[in-house]
Amino acid sequence: MIWRRFNGERIRLPIKEEVKAAIIREVERGFHLKVCIGTDSQVRSKETEFATVIVFLREGRGGFMFIHNEKTTKPYSIKERMLVEVAKSIEIAYELCDLFTEYDVDMEVHADINTNPHFKSNEALREAMGYILGMGFAFKAKPDAFASSSCANKMVN
Repeated sequence: MIWRRFNGERIRLPIKEEVKAAIIREVERGFHLKVCIGTDSQVRSKETEFATVIVFLREGRGGFMFIHNEKTTKPYSIKERMLVEVAKSIEIAYELCDLFTEYDVDMEVHADINTNPHFKSNEALREAMGYILGMGFAFKAKPDAFASSSCANKMVN
């Protein structure tokens, strides 16, 4: 998996090592961190692009993020695509959760799923929420899911 910083710089270390280094660096600087992980996708013609972000929030001091993009030509229904987004977020959250526990960093998984039943993405809300909470992670959906609906959304080319 290739990850990059917001400025486009490629992350050379495995993502777990890079996240650990970031946590240590930020804590040493005196920041209290919170991490939000989210994925968004965009369908263009026959291609679907996913962007997964790891957003680090420095309490009262802004933040930064790491980004991973991938493309596929596999067709998805809206519900399926929403659940694939959630699965991508959970995959990275699961890989990193022991670091967050070790360094006492709060973490949330954000789903780009609307809580308003008038939106098509709402079809996936119950399953997504059950999946995330069942893994033991804190869950946020729109309009509170800024990691997926704002940050990752801007990273889908």
